[in-house]
Amino acid sequence: MAEEAKNDAVEAQETTAAPVQQEVVEQVQNPEQFLKDFNWHNYEEGIDSVDEGQLQEFEKLVAKNFVDTLNDEVVDGLVVHMTDRDAIIDINAKSEGVISLNEFRYNPNLKVGDKVEVLIDVREDATGQLILSHRKARTIKAWERVNTAHDEGTVVNGFVKCRTKGGMIVDVFGIEAFLPGSQIDVKPIRDYDIYVGKTMEFKVVKINHEFKNVVVSHKALIEADIEEQKKEIIGQLEKGQVLEGIVKNITSYGVFVDLGGVDGLVHITDLSWSRINHPSEIVDLDQKLNVVILDFDEDKTRIQLGLKQLSAHPWEALGDELKIGDKVKGKVVVIADYGAFVEVAEGVEGLVHVSEMSWSTHLRSAQDFVKVGDQVEAVVLTLDREERKMSLGIKQLTPDPWTDITSKYPVGSKHNGIVRNFTNFGVFVELEEGIDGLIYISDLSWTKKVKHPSEFTAISETLDVVVLELDVEGRKLSLGHKQTMDNPWDKYEAEFGLGTKHTAKIDEIVDKGAVINFNDDISAFVPKRHLEKEDGTHLNQGEEAEFVIIEFNKDFKKVVASHMSIHKEEEAKIVKKAAKVAAKQAEESKPTLGDANSMLQDLKDKMEGKGN
Repeated sequence: MAEEAKNDAVEAQETTAAPVQQEVVEQVQNPEQFLKDFNWHNYEEGIDSVDEGQLQEFEKLVAKNFVDTLNDEVVDGLVVHMTDRDAIIDINAKSEGVISLNEFRYNPNLKVGDKVEVLIDVREDATGQLILSHRKARTIKAWERVNTAHDEGTVVNGFVKCRTKGGMIVDVFGIEAFLPGSQIDVKPIRDYDIYVGKTMEFKVVKINHEFKNVVVSHKALIEADIEEQKKEIIGQLEKGQVLEGIVKNITSYGVFVDLGGVDGLVHITDLSWSRINHPSEIVDLDQKLNVVILDFDEDKTRIQLGLKQLSAHPWEALGDELKIGDKVKGKVVVIADYGAFVEVAEGVEGLVHVSEMSWSTHLRSAQDFVKVGDQVEAVVLTLDREERKMSLGIKQLTPDPWTDITSKYPVGSKHNGIVRNFTNFGVFVELEEGIDGLIYISDLSWTKKVKHPSEFTAISETLDVVVLELDVEGRKLSLGHKQTMDNPWDKYEAEFGLGTKHTAKIDEIVDKGAVINFNDDISAFVPKRHLEKEDGTHLNQGEEAEFVIIEFNKDFKKVVASHMSIHKEEEAKIVKKAAKVAAKQAEESKPTLGDANSMLQDLKDKMEGKGN
């Protein structure tokens, strides 16, 4: 449309005078208006009179003054006038544009002649005024700069406006960007407020064009600098080298130290020659300290540092006068299942094995004797200065109870003891601290058949015992409990001897017979065939009957009884008596056949229970 307007204007100028040409130039600054107002009929006759020179001059004027207001482009404008509320901006258009001074709050020193970036907001308002926007132009330019900074990785300046959840809000080119807390510094930040109101350098690390979000990082710049420092430092690392560092982080297992861009770890065991529970007992955050390089991997990405190695080992300061057999005092610092570690000097520890805590041969846990923090006295048992090891004993501070064992516990003497432990074969009984004896399961009871000691007694119960054997060199003591009382089998041998008869009840039926209990001590076994009654049936559980003892063994505590023998014995007696009568009658008179038959019938009736 603009090109057509210029061609029409050229044709019109061929028949007009100089004033007319000036009017055309002014009108063509607004081609649309020019096309509306131009009177083609009045200028039709002079079109052919425009020469080539005039046409070129006209084109120069149009190119110099024409501004395309249809594109949303940011253009430079010149401040030509200022009022109390607005700034008048010339952008080489038909008319000047107006921008409110509110858009220049960031620049209170704005003055006539300054150049500013503007965006054509409204080509013509109701009054034909050109409305411009400096704020929108700045926003467009700001996004262009942010995108460029992100793409090219350039550093930008930003103003930290305020704190927000998880980080800070930063003004970058007029755009509010988010600075995560983790991207402020390479070390953890405990106070965000110290950064508010500061202008800092950042890198644009992320842009979300859909939601117009920008994320910046100050840490990225620091890391870049640190990486350079790190390469320089790592290249100079050597074992044994002493460096100054700052405590960056404290964990339960050690301390991370910043060596100026490179982090190293001081393990908790390398902080102090003495045992500590937590590294915070030795160092504080941000504390400066000297450390020694103990080791590092081939890539030098893991550096092991030491703090205690900067001072002499406490064993080197241990006096030469300390020797085996000396008494020492110390504090219990660690307790294990096998013993306790006692610190006798700073960084010098000795182990008290649980077996050296008491003369008792019945081992218990070290916690039964001491606890962490206890002050104890002990005797030096072994001392190895080269290996830096020391073993201690506590029981050695008291006399060995086995020294006069033969006078205190002679064989045959009776005592009271406490049940301390069970085994499958017996019971350990403590007579005093350090003196334990074993009661074999066979020596617990004269009469009861004990399958396990727990059936007879319980831990911590008191038992009467008799010393049966004493081995001083082997420190062994054999005890007996049943020997404290008479052997009831001595009297039972007469009461329940062979052939004696007793009435009892069947207590239990087993596979091969039955069990009967005559009293609390004597139980007898009845073989199955010996359960037969006189009528041929068998005794049942709970049924009472008379029994005869057919076997008694005191040594093996074995008793066997029979019910069948009771009525078989009666049968044998009847047969024997009948035989005697028959013999006597035979002597007195010769028996007849009828007499013999009668005697046999009587015998048969008696055997069947029909006779007298």
